Amino acid sequence: MNGARDCPLTSAGCPVRPRWTRRERQVPWCQGTQLARGERVMSYSFAVGSGDGTAAGGASGQPAPFTHHTPALLTAALGRIPPDSVAEFTGSWNDLPADTHVAADPPYRFRRYGRFRVGDGLLEPLPHVPFFQDRAVNKVHGGVARMFAPLDGGVAQGAALRTVVRTLWEHLPGPRTGIDTCGIHQIRVTATPDAEGLPAPEGVHQDGHCYVAQVLIGRADVRGAESCLYDLDRTPVYRASLESPWETIVLDDRRVLHGVSPLTPTPGARTGVRDMLLVDFFGGDVRR
Repeated sequence: MNGARDCPLTSAGCPVRPRWTRRERQVPWCQGTQLARGERVMSYSFAVGSGDGTAAGGASGQPAPFTHHTPALLTAALGRIPPDSVAEFTGSWNDLPADTHVAADPPYRFRRYGRFRVGDGLLEPLPHVPFFQDRAVNKVHGGVARMFAPLDGGVAQGAALRTVVRTLWEHLPGPRTGIDTCGIHQIRVTATPDAEGLPAPEGVHQDGHCYVAQVLIGRADVRGAESCLYDLDRTPVYRASLESPWETIVLDDRRVLHGVSPLTPTPGARTGVRDMLLVDFFGGDVRR
């Protein structure tokens, strides 16, 4: 494999639905948590409407710290801009350089990063700087200033990114007080029959932000990559596989932890590919 461009993606997807655990099994990315037979992993009610699915409040009536949206939320917004802008945006995942901070030969992670000032009607590029997380939230790469390749200019200035970020900004699962900055991560993870891909090498974790949006751009010839959310006691509360392009989970990073299981290629496939857009929302006084 000579780079991210060797892994074209299809746009096929599957209907979204809530996922329940119906059998007992050991889940490695849940750090050994044993799930009881027939247990409902999710502790919040979940409803799927014609547009998007939203995790509602629990018994206490408090809003849930995450929302799970079907593709309809973003496809409706993106339908208002030229299709060529959307195609250019999604096609840019074919030109991501290898993430040199992950030791793997051949590389299986490809990445670009950028920061923006964000607000109502505002998305303004900020100078390119290293991405930093504290070791308290990232035991693998925390404490290290990681310099990733910057976003392509067409992506950073394009209508598609602005539309996606504006829509996510309007659907954060909580107040936006004090939030004025966002980080944009374009990430591709690949897997081969000889080497699984790790979407979250750090395991179950928080990112150190206020909110985090996980947007599926596409996946091809992939099994696994199941997202799992946990309360602060590391009890699993929700899990789902993002299957359809533009399917999205938005979470309050201060109230839940998250992890993603490894991905493997489907039988007979030489390479499996999963493309994600991650958007971090935080206050500009926080080092990132």
